[in-house]
Amino acid sequence: MALLEIIVAPDPRLKRKSEPVATVDAATAKLMADMLETMYDAPGVGLAAPQVGVTKRIIVADPAGEKATPQPIKMANPEIVWFSEEKKLHEEGCLSLPQEYDNVERPDKIRVKYIDENNQPQELEADGLLSVIIQHEMDHLEGVLFVDHISSLKRNMIMRRLTKQKKMGKRHVAMETA
Repeated sequence: MALLEIIVAPDPRLKRKSEPVATVDAATAKLMADMLETMYDAPGVGLAAPQVGVTKRIIVADPAGEKATPQPIKMANPEIVWFSEEKKLHEEGCLSLPQEYDNVERPDKIRVKYIDENNQPQELEADGLLSVIIQHEMDHLEGVLFVDHISSLKRNMIMRRLTKQKKMGKRHVAMETA
């Protein structure tokens, strides 16, 4: 397995729509495993393929905390087939928007169909944190970030901070290599 580079916003690659996976072959299963390893290393609870520069409809998730037994989920072509009318507000963050958090309202419960790492069709009902993770990661497959669900004022503030951090990081690297 290998650690992958996580793309940090703002970056146009995060706004692209992902293509369906034709079949979960050995290369796709390896990508899923690498994504899971990258997610754990970050550390995070979910990761979508576009966040590592791959425009395929693949997500990984694990709602277990750092000290709990891992519960990894690997999904190709996830599709929400049902969601509850009840919505809940959850604080969200994102590995592609480091140290940025805000509340997002989403359906509390979902049912999702997907293909697992063994190319087998699966269906999963999720609520609470797992529901939020899956919906958040599926947004990435459509080129949507969690900040696209909040007010434009808050979104613009967050994106300005991230742009400034990227510029400062590049300046810092340039100074180190000079």
